[in-house]
Amino acid sequence: MTTRPGRATVRRLPDSTVWSMIRAERAALAGVDAGRWDTPSLCDGLTVRDVLAHLTAGARLNTVRWLAGVVRCRFDFDKQVAMRLAEQLGTGPDDTLGRFRRSVSSTTKPPLPALAMLGETVVHGEDIRRPLGLRRAYPVETVTAVAEYYRGTDLVVVAKGRIGGLELVADDGPFATGKGLPVSGRTVALVMAMTGRAAFCDELDGEGVDLLRARCTAA
Repeated sequence: MTTRPGRATVRRLPDSTVWSMIRAERAALAGVDAGRWDTPSLCDGLTVRDVLAHLTAGARLNTVRWLAGVVRCRFDFDKQVAMRLAEQLGTGPDDTLGRFRRSVSSTTKPPLPALAMLGETVVHGEDIRRPLGLRRAYPVETVTAVAEYYRGTDLVVVAKGRIGGLELVADDGPFATGKGLPVSGRTVALVMAMTGRAAFCDELDGEGVDLLRARCTAA
């Protein structure tokens, strides 16, 4: 039995490397001229401006403030997310973007691993870019690290549970995981489908795509 190269390359990245990736992705997103700030994002009910404010909130929310918010919102985590997003919207789109740009270098985070923050940055970056017709050529190391993280966790967003019984293989990098019906495509498209973005299934190939799309739709 042949082992795919991607299954032999899994390694734990030092946090310093992950934060460098996060800063690079934030900087790239900070340069986006959205223009149409009220465009619906890939996050249900949120505009691209809302998603940018959400990313800023994550970059400014430490463990103490996160816990205080959890208590204030009576352990309603969705309510806290909405509350923190509203705090970072500012007075208008320019203020929203300015707040995000000032957060590019932040290493503040809620009680989550740094890789989760990288995943949030990449996934929500695509939530913004795709509706605006924008495309980013991600460093393969970055999207591979995100894919490796999501394949093993359902923390924050269901991902591991969504890909059971599927074999995911990237055609632009070393990522590969699972056994079952095959699904292949760009690493970033696999990541987005793993995290429930059904639109990205249109970019994927293989017998398992329909099952993955159905799981995205049902989420």
